[in-house]
Amino acid sequence: MTTNPQPAEPTRATAAPGANAATVEQRARTDLPVQGMTCAACVRRVEKALRATPGVAEATVNLVTQRATIAYDARTTTPAALAHAIVEAGYEVPEVPDASAVDGAPAAPADAGAPAAPADAGARATSTAPERSAAAAGAPPPRPHPAASERAAAMDAAEQRERRALRRDVAIAALFTAPLLAVAMSHGALPALEGAFGRWLSLALATVVILGPGRRFFRLAFGALRHRAADMNTLVSLGAGAAWLYSTAAVVAPGLFPHAEHGHLPPVYFEAAAAIVTFVLIGRLLETRARKRLADAVRGLVALQPKTARRLRGDAEDEVPAAALAPGDLVLVRPGERIATDGEVVRGASAVDESMLTGESMPVDKTAGSAVLGGTLNQSGALTLRVTKTGADTALARIVDAVEQAQGSRAPIARLADVVSGVFVPVVAAVASLAFVAWLAVDPTAAGLATAIERFVAVLVIACPCALGLATPAAVAVGTGRGAELGVLVKGGAALEAASRVDTVLLDKTGTLTSGRPELTDVVALAGHGEAELLGLAAAAELQSEHPVARAIVEGARGRGVGLPAASDFRAEIGHGIEARAAGRLVRAGTAAWLRRAGIDTGALEAEAERLAAQGRTPSFVAVDGRLAGLVAVADRPTEEARRAIAALRQLGVEVAMVTGDRAGAARAVAEELGIRAVFAEVRPEDKARIVREQRAAGRRVAMVGDGINDAPALASADVGVALGSGADVAVASADVALLRGGIAGLPVALDLARATLRTIRQNLFWAFIYNVLGIPIAAGLLYPLTGWLLSPVLASAAMSLSSVSVLANSLRLRAFGRGSRRE
Repeated sequence: MTTNPQPAEPTRATAAPGANAATVEQRARTDLPVQGMTCAACVRRVEKALRATPGVAEATVNLVTQRATIAYDARTTTPAALAHAIVEAGYEVPEVPDASAVDGAPAAPADAGAPAAPADAGARATSTAPERSAAAAGAPPPRPHPAASERAAAMDAAEQRERRALRRDVAIAALFTAPLLAVAMSHGALPALEGAFGRWLSLALATVVILGPGRRFFRLAFGALRHRAADMNTLVSLGAGAAWLYSTAAVVAPGLFPHAEHGHLPPVYFEAAAAIVTFVLIGRLLETRARKRLADAVRGLVALQPKTARRLRGDAEDEVPAAALAPGDLVLVRPGERIATDGEVVRGASAVDESMLTGESMPVDKTAGSAVLGGTLNQSGALTLRVTKTGADTALARIVDAVEQAQGSRAPIARLADVVSGVFVPVVAAVASLAFVAWLAVDPTAAGLATAIERFVAVLVIACPCALGLATPAAVAVGTGRGAELGVLVKGGAALEAASRVDTVLLDKTGTLTSGRPELTDVVALAGHGEAELLGLAAAAELQSEHPVARAIVEGARGRGVGLPAASDFRAEIGHGIEARAAGRLVRAGTAAWLRRAGIDTGALEAEAERLAAQGRTPSFVAVDGRLAGLVAVADRPTEEARRAIAALRQLGVEVAMVTGDRAGAARAVAEELGIRAVFAEVRPEDKARIVREQRAAGRRVAMVGDGINDAPALASADVGVALGSGADVAVASADVALLRGGIAGLPVALDLARATLRTIRQNLFWAFIYNVLGIPIAAGLLYPLTGWLLSPVLASAAMSLSSVSVLANSLRLRAFGRGSRRE
């Protein structure tokens, strides 16, 4: 279960490392973009640096979204200080929000004195700590906490800069590596390239690649080394650096090698050094393109908000930026335009398409007093609305924020990958060193030394912690993003994993399985009265009543094409019945006791009324001119949406039980109609949590479906709490999963999507582990005595790059979920 957000009011500080426990804590949260991370080891290092910062309660870093989410004490630290900690760890922070505008934060303390991170993505973390502090302190001041659209724009800009830099480096590396490979593979076909000229040419070409495009790996590896850590950049730097240094020595000082005086020139591996850099850069470029697609769901939501709005001031109409609107402003929205922000209609009538936020396919009618949501599409008429919420308080902004948090969260299944990643690089370095020693021991000649170096380099570059690090967050990001597109908001990786294991769903009846409003079900007429006549008289008498039962009778009559005669002399007795004159006749409708008080015998239909009541229906006796004429019955019927959802849950192998406070007869009637076998009726709200605990104690993985407020104890007690709600209230629902369309149609979709996402995570982890388990021994030459297989460093680097790209590609398959007959 995920927990509720921490309140912003002061609480006792308990978790902040380095903070004084006696001080009062002001909990705040901020998101910082982080550039330069390449594998799970990078994530661990950034998290470690943030958690070591005084005042930080929790820090979560996501490799896929390249973002750090930090909960901290705003009286102890600031976003600028947090960004500085990331820079000190060897990474870059292109955007820093202002401390006074961060979620839940008060004005920044005057003595914070914290240096900011570099203001642009080009800032580098290579200087000494004092130098960096001075440089950072001179950076532009932090910006105010950005809204969702500004965050998306900033992340887009940062990613575009990164892609441009990668495209430039890939182009340079490929341009110089291609002739290197041609030289290495010519094998005498180009005589001019044999001998000293070809070797010096190779040195020049490889040096450009290593010291140009390849410098990023050495810079980041050096940053990791300064913090006594190792990551993917360490392996690439060691592999490419070892190949280049050995080959450079072989060209510049061949006399250092045995048998050089006899004309036997030592072999060189310049093509391997350059190819390692080139293939890894190509892999990084492909990753950035795939990562852009991972965030498409958030970008699509952000793009819904229009940039401008028509603000009304008296008779004047001004086009202003949407960000300039304030609560109370009047805004005109014409047909075909998107609504700029949340508000309430004050004039006009229209149909509004809310499908992009709620998943509801049919447009919703809006008139004066109706609430509207920013980002939705006005279709048929002009609306004048009064702004009620702006900026981060709007439904759209809260949904975007929830999706971003979900994509940035970590699923428990990732723990194994995290543990492995923590020791991966040192173990790989040890295996590479062992392979070097073993091959050199077998053949201590110059040729043996060259082979040993080749095995050392191959092991270093084939190992891929990137694939392990991306396996879980990539699938979580795509799964939660696709859920948002389908009207299902899954609040994080832990909730996603828990939802994938659900085998029992507990559902309330009223408003969940049923429409929440009664519908006409039965008309029973005694001899002398036709059903249509009886229904018409009853509906005419009920027409002036506001009671839900009366409305159901009237709507039922109109739905059956029955005409309603004019009525007068209407009188109602609350809780008992009504009377009126219709078509010149005195009509009474209500309970048996009420009619008996008027001297009307209801005995002829009391048995029928009891039978209908046992089926969960509400009968009303009808008398005409003082004599019993028949009865009509209404019921809160199961919706067609509920029928489809229950059937879909059965196909998933999920047991469904009803938990309701309604009477047993009504509950059983609805359950039988839907095919639900387990029914808990006449249950008080506080007892729902007990039933959830009993089901869990019986070994079931339970999802509780409720409104997120009244059912909060039960939602919190379940493995997965599922809230039903609209876009306006989803952010405050105390649940792990929110169904934005307001019904249970999204429940089977949510569970099926969770299962598909967990399947994808397991596939990613399996192939990432298998790749490394098989690839490293082959690169080390372990299978050479049996098979004669040896893997060149060039092929090893290509395989390493493709492994992480394949994990991303497999995760992106989830974007097709729900679009075809199969949900994969």
